[in-house]
Amino acid sequence: MCVLTGASGHLGSAFCARYADRYDIVAVYHNHLPAVPSQHLEFVDPLTPNRSIAESCARVFAVQADLTSEHDCERVVELALARFDRIDVLVNNAATWTMAPMLGSNRLVQSAAAQFATNVIAPLQLAATVSRLTWQADDRENRARNRNIVNVSSVSGLRVYPDLGQSVYAATKAALNHLTAHMALEFRAIGVRVNATAPNSVPAVVSADRASDAIVRLDEGAANGTLVVVDSATDTEIALIAT
Repeated sequence: MCVLTGASGHLGSAFCARYADRYDIVAVYHNHLPAVPSQHLEFVDPLTPNRSIAESCARVFAVQADLTSEHDCERVVELALARFDRIDVLVNNAATWTMAPMLGSNRLVQSAAAQFATNVIAPLQLAATVSRLTWQADDRENRARNRNIVNVSSVSGLRVYPDLGQSVYAATKAALNHLTAHMALEFRAIGVRVNATAPNSVPAVVSADRASDAIVRLDEGAANGTLVVVDSATDTEIALIAT
């Protein structure tokens, strides 16, 4: 069972469409309902509208939330547990960004707190909430079910791209990378792995399907404290912690 944030973006939508038949997915979105079959949306054949079609068989459970709200983070976890009785993987994919220069405008400074709240604090809040409400109770089951967290970072957290005005966004992703390392160290005490992916621009450079596949490989594997860089040609693994 998977809790996925940022479900209505390119990567989130691709993950839902590609893997809804493999996972029970709680698809968390902020403003726009994911364009995939859910309790709110189904696909029909206009020629035979009363007949079920394959595209609508695997549905996600869509939940609207403001992840900068501690109350909403708790509500997401409670809804997931009420519907599926467990959470096996948390994918922190939600992100916000404001592309603006540091000089000549106050727009970037005014956006900084919101970017950090969504891109760094929300993943921490959700992970802590899942742990408190369910994972801390049974580390043996966590290991048996290979439970884990995948934080979706970005290559901008590793490299400096000049003249694009993404300084604060890049800083949030660098912070998320470092947070992932510390989470990997602490969460392993309760049998939960924590890793991250860092895709290049989706879908301009890296396809959303490929970025989704990297998440699933981390979920199904055994790595802890690993960052998978998904770039134009190949995927590269970077160890964030000493094994």
